[in-house]
Amino acid sequence: MSTVAFIGLGNMGGPMAVNLVKTGFTVKAFDLSKDALHHVSEQGAIPAPSACAAAAAADIVVTMLPAGKHVRALYLGDDTNKGIIDVVGQGTLLIDCSTIDAQSARFVAEQAKAKGLEFIDAPVSGGTAGASAGTLTFICGGSDSAFDQAQGVLNAMGANIFHAGAAGAGQVAKICNNMLLSVLMVGTSESLQMGIDHGLDPQVLSEIMKVSSGGNWALDKYNPCPGVMQSVPSSNGYQGGFMVDLMVKDLGLSQEAALLSNSSTPMGSLARSLYVNHARQGNGKRDFSSIFEQFNNKG
Repeated sequence: MSTVAFIGLGNMGGPMAVNLVKTGFTVKAFDLSKDALHHVSEQGAIPAPSACAAAAAADIVVTMLPAGKHVRALYLGDDTNKGIIDVVGQGTLLIDCSTIDAQSARFVAEQAKAKGLEFIDAPVSGGTAGASAGTLTFICGGSDSAFDQAQGVLNAMGANIFHAGAAGAGQVAKICNNMLLSVLMVGTSESLQMGIDHGLDPQVLSEIMKVSSGGNWALDKYNPCPGVMQSVPSSNGYQGGFMVDLMVKDLGLSQEAALLSNSSTPMGSLARSLYVNHARQGNGKRDFSSIFEQFNNKG
């Protein structure tokens, strides 16, 4: 079984690395957080003293980082540190699972190609629950050969693997999806609240809409109204799940992409404004379904 270097062991990366261990991969792990690194080492991963040390002897490198600047610095290096592409061996496959701007993904892919290396941008969908269960969706951008080579390691962490196109295509597809998700969550929240304002039971209304033309993922899997659905953030004080700050980040990426392609995204733009305002009210670390509260405050 291959050796995988896994760098970035946060709420998503940690469970993903553990699933690789469970599947039989040798995992050399690194994170700036000693606690995160200790947690995955308790599950069988081998801790490394640095990202480059983890990557140097790996067959595959998987990264899960906050933003494009972190991905560029890690793979390409900076004034004080070598980049991963300078320390890995020929034939090493590079897979970045971060959600970042497509331009950064394309630039890293170009620099990796110049070194004779294959790079895939493979952002994920499915949240922390999917990361733990190994049921993530991977949305990949890169060459056909790199995508084929990545199947084994991605299938150990996910249930749905898509090839969206060339380098950067995975990032574009991911932010299109998250822009739509934000719009659906806002629309679902305001519709449920209007029903509540007229005296309807939100659980009954949810069941009606789920099997009617308004049915959507938020109603099926992630109801934003507290008490309607168990085991979702709305019934746990909006804790866990996908943070508002992360949705704001992704909506910012979507609007940057819209400007580059001259795309019209009025709903995405409005959703970003609503989520930015929600974050400014102190909700940045809460789950994004807490946008429901923007409609039920009577003021």
